[in-house]
This record gives sequence, structure tokens and C-alpha cells, in this order.
Amino acid sequence: MKMIRPIVAGLLALAIMTACSNDAEPTAQTDPAMTPAPEATASEAPKEMAVKPEQTADNPLLAKWTGPYQGVPAFDTMSLEHLAEAIEAGMAIQLEEIEAISSNEAAPTFENTILAMEKAGDDLSRVFTFWGIWSANLSSQEFRDIQREVSPKLSAFRSKITQNDALLQRIKTVYESDDMKQRGAAEQRLVKLTYEGFARNGATLMGDAKDRYAEINLELSKLHTEFGNNVLADEEGYVTYLTEAQTAGLPGAFKKAAAAMAEDREKPGMYAITNTRSSMDPFLTNSTERDLRETVWRNYYSRGDNGGEHDNNELIAQILQLRDERVALLGFDNYASWRLEDRMAQNPQRAIDLMEAVWPAAIARVGEEVADMQSVADANGDEITIAPWDYRYYAEKVRQQRYDLNSDEVKQYLQLDRLREAMFYVAGR
Repeated sequence: MKMIRPIVAGLLALAIMTACSNDAEPTAQTDPAMTPAPEATASEAPKEMAVKPEQTADNPLLAKWTGPYQGVPAFDTMSLEHLAEAIEAGMAIQLEEIEAISSNEAAPTFENTILAMEKAGDDLSRVFTFWGIWSANLSSQEFRDIQREVSPKLSAFRSKITQNDALLQRIKTVYESDDMKQRGAAEQRLVKLTYEGFARNGATLMGDAKDRYAEINLELSKLHTEFGNNVLADEEGYVTYLTEAQTAGLPGAFKKAAAAMAEDREKPGMYAITNTRSSMDPFLTNSTERDLRETVWRNYYSRGDNGGEHDNNELIAQILQLRDERVALLGFDNYASWRLEDRMAQNPQRAIDLMEAVWPAAIARVGEEVADMQSVADANGDEITIAPWDYRYYAEKVRQQRYDLNSDEVKQYLQLDRLREAMFYVAGR
């Protein structure tokens, strides 16, 4: 059973991180106007834009995209100094668009309500393209400071939309209208998702329940931001430095990159293994230093779980408690029931049934793979019992032995320019 525990731990970690991401602020792939999630009371909604329109006219993050492919982002002009201002302006613009829809004196229709909502928020959506890049690829302390400041404002902004009763009534009218029965499947689906998106996020609650729901979401937005930033802090804070003698087995290109990272950290002559997947994964796959493999593995899989100022355990408890209270306001027994209601599984029991159906086969396969790794270790006279930090290393040995395949030999064909050319080639077919 010891071999199974790392698998279970990995699944739990994935579940926690995925759950947090489901309630986090929008990314480049999530338009806050299209998938509203109330996270503050209406009284806490963003105040008037702190910057005047003329001050944001030249903000490159708000600029309409130009060029080929119906326009592309101006990545060459993106700068964090423009981010907070762009988000404030984008929220203000979208709220004006939503207000125009909700106050429309014409009878609610698909075109003047649902389709109009789909078209709203283009300015903020463009800003979140850049936000997603900073969040996923270029995170820094400066960005995280902005993120911490902006997240509560985004919560209030989304609440302002979802708790707009006039807007909800227009959506409900379209949702229940006879006209929808005559619409195509795609339009019916869009209306259904729009209405249920509002209803599932507390828009139909009344009085104190509605206010409490929004208060919980405001607090969750802060906790989710802190959770993610703690993980990033541990990624940046745990670095394993190697001497030349400790680099046995590492590919030349990887050593060169590790040396550059050490140089950047004022450790010339050493090699830095950072606490990120792109550094951890190839190190565990190639390093012959088992003790160092364990160190690197434990650093990576303990992010947010080190007992220090960036520990996430208490945050997880708070998040779970607030989620449970929040879905109870909607009449659900637990968070899983709410989360799965509109997913393929539909309810927790079906998800558990699926997991239990595949679990025996998955465990059996893991046992076979570990046995293959152990055979290689025994044949080499390594005198070890395979542990989690050995998986990648010995899996590569098995692959080379069984298939005569060295993954490093494939990398020479994966240069960035060739990958880019291949992507455009496939896209153009």
C-alpha cells in the first residue's frame, strides 16, 4: 500500500487545486461577463472609476486589437503599470453596458438581452488576456500585489452583475418565453446556461440569504488569491543548488539552463533546480543522485504545505467551510452536489461509481509499472525499493530498455520555431 499513497496524495492535491481554480478570478480563458459569479454585496460594488476616461484612452491593455487574424494582442506594449487601471476601466465600461441592457424599456428578447450580454465586456476581456499571461507564465511579486488588490474589486463587480434584479428578470423572461421553443439548439443552450448560471450563483436568493451568499464569495475570492500566491511563493522560495559533481546524468541543455538560473540568483558556478515542473520533471527523470531526487520531489509536492507563512492548510479548512455554507443557502447538501449538477457526472455518487470502476485497473497497472522499474533497479544492483522520487528516473530506463527510445533525442526536433510553424500549418489546413 505504500506505493499507492503517493497516487492518492497526488489526486487529493489535484482536487484541491482544481477546486480552488473553479472559484478563482477569471483567466484569459474566462470572460467574467459570460460566467458571472457573485462575490460581494451590491453595496460593496466598485465605486466610480478612480481614473478618468481620458487617462485610460492610451492604455495598451484596453486598446482594440489590430493586425491579422481579426487582430492580435499588443504583447510588445504590455506592462504591469497599466494593469490595475485597465481593469478598473474595463469593469466600469462593462457595468455601463449591463445597465443599458437591464434598463432597456423594450420587452426582453433573445437579441436585446442574451445576445447583448454576450457582446458586453469586450474591453475587460481583452485586459484578461494579458492578466492570464501574467498569472500563468509571468507571475511576480508586483503582479501578485496587484492581484491581491484587484480580486475583491472583481468580486464586487461580478456581484453587481449577478445581483442585478432587473437583468435577472429579463433573462428569466427570455428563458420562459414561447419564442425559445422556436429557436435553434445552440440559442436554447445559451439561454439555458445564462439563466442557470445566475440561479446557481445566488441570483434568485432573497434578503439576508442573498447578502450572506455574496459575503461568502467576497471572502472566498481573497482566500483563493492567497492560496495561489502561497503556492507561487513556495515555488520561488525553494531552490536546490548543485555542484558540478552532483549533475551526473543531466542532459547538457538542462545543465546550461540550470547554470543560467543559478547565475541569475548570484550563485555562479552552481546549478539551480527551481521548484517548478519545468525544472523538477527533467531533473527527476535524469539525475543519478537519489538523495537529491528526493529533496527536489519533496520540495515540489509540499508547496503550500511547509508550515511557514505560506502554508495553505488553514486556508483549505476555511475554504471548505465557506463553500459548504454557501451551497447550503442554495439548498444543496454539499459542495460536490452543487459542482457536479451541471457536469457529466451530475451527482457525487455517479462520480464515485466511476472512480471505483476504474480504480482496480488503475492500481493494477501502477503495480505492473512499478514492478518493471524495480526489476531495472535490481538488475543494476541499486539495492533500493522504488519510491515516488524514483518513478520518472526508472520509467525512463524502462522506456529505453523496452522501446529503445531516448526522449532527449526527440527534443532536437521540437525547437520553438518549428513548433510554431507546425501550429500555423495545422491551423491553416
